[in-house]
Amino acid sequence: MDGAPSADGTELPPCDVWAGMATLLFLALTFAPILAPCVFVVAAVALARRAYKRVPGSGWHLPSVTTSALVAVMAGAAALGAYAWGVMSGFYVLDPDQMCAARGVQGDHIVTREALPVSAQCVTADGVGTELVAHWVNPVIFMGLTLLVLALATGTLAGVRRRSSLRP
Repeated sequence: MDGAPSADGTELPPCDVWAGMATLLFLALTFAPILAPCVFVVAAVALARRAYKRVPGSGWHLPSVTTSALVAVMAGAAALGAYAWGVMSGFYVLDPDQMCAARGVQGDHIVTREALPVSAQCVTADGVGTELVAHWVNPVIFMGLTLLVLALATGTLAGVRRRSSLRP
């Protein structure tokens, strides 16, 4: 079996599967600037409720798996939202002339793009570049990814410790 089954039960060719995955990725990046802040706020409220219910004076200890998961969701949502915002601010939305004219860049220009760090620049014939992506996007992406990895590692460590303490 080379392809995935379609809704009517027939088998799709592999190229259609990849095209479908590309469409899903595009839709995820399109809606991420709208949905990521919502996910961030919901996770932040859940984390704040957990902090409010915590017994005062219980001291410092390793966060629980649930707390680590909430922090990971918040960090991931922030990183994905910032990445999508940066990608959509200068990538594939308008043609280069329209993007650069919207930023007030005069003359002939070439648009250069980078996926990570997210960058899209209008470069004039004189070699002067104007960045189209907001300055806050890349720091939020890298801080979010760092916090995501740390939260996942902390959650894993907390889970292992809890599991070993529950064994007889």
